[in-house]
Amino acid sequence: MTKRYGTHEVLHPVSLAVGSGEFLTLLGPSGSGKTTVLRLIGGFTEASSGEIVFDGENITYLPANRRPFNTVFQDYALFPHMTVLQNAGYGPLVQRRTGDKTRKLIDETLDIVGLSELRDRYPAQLSGGQKQRVALARAIICQPKVILLDEPLAALDATLRRQMQVFLKQIQRRIDTTFVFVTHDQDEAITMSDRIVVMNLGHIEQAATPRELYFSPRTRFVAGFFGDNNLISGTVSNSNHIDSALGSLPVAQLSGLQRGEKVLLGIRPESLKLGNGVASIQTTVIESIFGGALTKLLLRPALDPSMTLDLRIPGTDRGSAPASGDVVSVTYDPADAVVIPDRG
Repeated sequence: MTKRYGTHEVLHPVSLAVGSGEFLTLLGPSGSGKTTVLRLIGGFTEASSGEIVFDGENITYLPANRRPFNTVFQDYALFPHMTVLQNAGYGPLVQRRTGDKTRKLIDETLDIVGLSELRDRYPAQLSGGQKQRVALARAIICQPKVILLDEPLAALDATLRRQMQVFLKQIQRRIDTTFVFVTHDQDEAITMSDRIVVMNLGHIEQAATPRELYFSPRTRFVAGFFGDNNLISGTVSNSNHIDSALGSLPVAQLSGLQRGEKVLLGIRPESLKLGNGVASIQTTVIESIFGGALTKLLLRPALDPSMTLDLRIPGTDRGSAPASGDVVSVTYDPADAVVIPDRG
């Protein structure tokens, strides 16, 4: 599909398949196209070209209210004059579904989202997390085939946001419904997703499991955006080395890359180790930052003072961490490094 506004193409040709029962996250910075994709799926935005097929049926031109999907928005969109019970049961009310069976469904839904005891409260009497649960209850009560979530946790504080991340994943598993979730938060995506679609400037950079994205990024953008990474520019030297400003650095393999080709060597901060090894890089500690479970060391390599390396070590014993100004040698296991073609 593509989406253009006038001559400006905000979504370049993209293709994406979503599995039944999958928790799929669209991840990317502002302007990456992730919300556009969600709005196209939901029928809130009309595509410039392409098609959407659901369960074998072309629904590209099907109105939003006729698609078997429900959406949870960032602002909750609750009716302030309705109670929790009335807000949650709004869908069946519109569909003119009444009776004992419907009342039982509403009760069961409130129980799923943990709001049974708050059924008579109004939105003004609820916390942010409770409002979000009402919005979720309203979305799942009509038993849609897909639930679309547009950054629904953005307005919550950090602690509540983490709690809701776990809660959303548990709910998704319990009701066995496909979730398509939009966020710009990498940690949020890792916590909840079966698969993540990383987007940038209207393109899909990579679609994979959180583990695959973290350990095997395919592009410069994914390597730098998805988790912290030390990215070192270089060129292929031979079958297991690249030449860089930090010297000749060993790698596990360079399959498919030619001698002299520009590449990036990605080494996660936790993969860098203090000490000497098959690759030894002399550095000076710029800053030592205690962060509880981990201590973060910012290092300046002797061979390239313009570069900064990020190393993480267990922070349980603060006194054992090097201090600012210390000269230390660092190394890494070549198997822990990833080589990415550097195509700009």
